[in-house]
Amino acid sequence: MAVADKFQKIIDFLTSGFENREDSIYGEMMEDAEEYPVQDNLALNPNYTTTEQKAPSAKVVSHPNFRGYEVMVCEPRSYEDSISIVKHLKDRKTVVLNLHLLDKEQALRIVDFLCGATHALSGSQQKIGDSVFIFTPVNVALSAESQKSKFLRDALWNQPQA
Repeated sequence: MAVADKFQKIIDFLTSGFENREDSIYGEMMEDAEEYPVQDNLALNPNYTTTEQKAPSAKVVSHPNFRGYEVMVCEPRSYEDSISIVKHLKDRKTVVLNLHLLDKEQALRIVDFLCGATHALSGSQQKIGDSVFIFTPVNVALSAESQKSKFLRDALWNQPQA
């Protein structure tokens, strides 16, 4: 009998939340509720109103100052031209830098300066050729395929067919 009493206590504990609540706030709310005629637990004539909700009309308006993504090709003639190149990066323009007009020392100074500015602006930089670099702002993703991955891709696709 002790086991049966323990089971009864557990069942009473689990079902205690489903007691009749007429003496609680819930009972007061039920007293104020209107009674509807029902059939098989369905309201026959519910008293409610509906209103149609119109979806807000979304208008797409182009931004008047947006000119798309610009790519600037720059061929600086001196170190002082690097200031204007940084302004292009700050304006979120991609810069392709061709350094063929400069000697090696000035070209190295400009590349170092622009790499620092690009890093400060959270952009990316990549060497794309002999004395040709690309600098991108934060809103442009830059990805490059390495020579090893090109070789593996070509080897995979150029296999003789059996």
